[in-house]
Amino acid sequence: MSTDPVTTERRDGGVLVCHLDDGKANALSGEMIAAVRSALAEAESDDEVTSLVIHGRDGRFCAGFDLTVMRSGDGAAMSALVSDGGDLVRALYGSSVPVVAACTGHALAAGALVLLGCDVRVGADVDCKIGLNEVAIGMTLPDWALAISVDRLSPRHLQRSVATAHVTSAVDAVDVGFLDEVVAADDVLDVALERAAGLAALDGRAYARTVRSLRGRVLEQMDDGIARDRASGAVPTG
Repeated sequence: MSTDPVTTERRDGGVLVCHLDDGKANALSGEMIAAVRSALAEAESDDEVTSLVIHGRDGRFCAGFDLTVMRSGDGAAMSALVSDGGDLVRALYGSSVPVVAACTGHALAAGALVLLGCDVRVGADVDCKIGLNEVAIGMTLPDWALAISVDRLSPRHLQRSVATAHVTSAVDAVDVGFLDEVVAADDVLDVALERAAGLAALDGRAYARTVRSLRGRVLEQMDDGIARDRASGAVPTG
C-alpha cells in the first residue's frame, strides 16, 4: 500500500480522483498541498480530463493545516504553509475544470476552506464537525479566507460561522453553505463521481470563461491577500 498522502486515479467520464489519506487526520501539510496542486494541474492540462474529485478517508476529509508546523513556533514556516494553503484554495476556486468534493467526515479550518473552493460538495451523513474554528483556537482567518467565506457561505450563517467559530454537522452544513448535499457514507464517492461525470456535459471553454467572470473579483481579492501575507510573513494568530 502506498504511503503517499495523496494518490490519484482516473474513472469513467474523464473524472480524475484525488484521494487524500495520510493515515491520520488528513492535515494539510506542504506535501499534501503540493500533491493536490499537481493533481489539479494534471486535470487542467489534459483534454481527456473533464473534472476533478477530491476524496477524503473514512471519517476524515481534512482537519486543517499540519499542527506540527502550526505549533512549531516557526513563524516563517507557519506563514508559508498558510499562504500555500491559500494558493491551493484559490486554484481550486479558479480552476478551469469543475472540482467536486467527496467529504467523508471532519472538515475543519483549512479543510472547510477546501470545501469552499470546490464547485460541488457531497458530504457523508456521519457524525462529524465541519466549519471554521480558527477564532476558537486563537487564530484569525487571513483575508483570502474571509473573501471566499463571504462569497460562498450563506449570509444568514456568515457571522456565526466566521466570527464565533460555530462548527456544524454534515446535515446542517448544507444550509450553512459548506456542503451541497449529504448522502449515506457508503455512497459519498459514487455520488461525487456521478456529479463530476454530469459536469462533463458542460462546454469546457464556456465553463472556464464563466468562472473567470463570475468569480474574478473574489479571486483577485484572494490573490492580493495571499501576496500581502507572503510579503509580510504574517502569521494568522490572535
